[in-house]
Amino acid sequence: MFCPKCGSILLPKREGARKLLACSCGYKTKDVSQAIVKEEKIEKRKEIEVVDKSEVETLPLTEAECPQCGNKKAYFWLVQTRASDEPETKFLRCQKCEHTWRDYS
Repeated sequence: MFCPKCGSILLPKREGARKLLACSCGYKTKDVSQAIVKEEKIEKRKEIEVVDKSEVETLPLTEAECPQCGNKKAYFWLVQTRASDEPETKFLRCQKCEHTWRDYS
């Protein structure tokens, strides 16, 4: 329902035990019989990108020391894990032991 004064949408409001519809301009109505209140909860879900073992061979190689085995070569890929105005996160996977880690630099 819309406000007859300003045309804004009327929102449900409680004044004590009374239920009514009110507008930001100050208009209030007692007729809530025609109002239907529907509330939706939208959950944000982040998708996790999984790199399959068969896909690793197609990734580019770079020189990076593995913190687990000390190997000097690693595959890498970039993922936007934060807000769009933040830099991407660089993931690395050791060519030898397949240990995976993040590089934020």
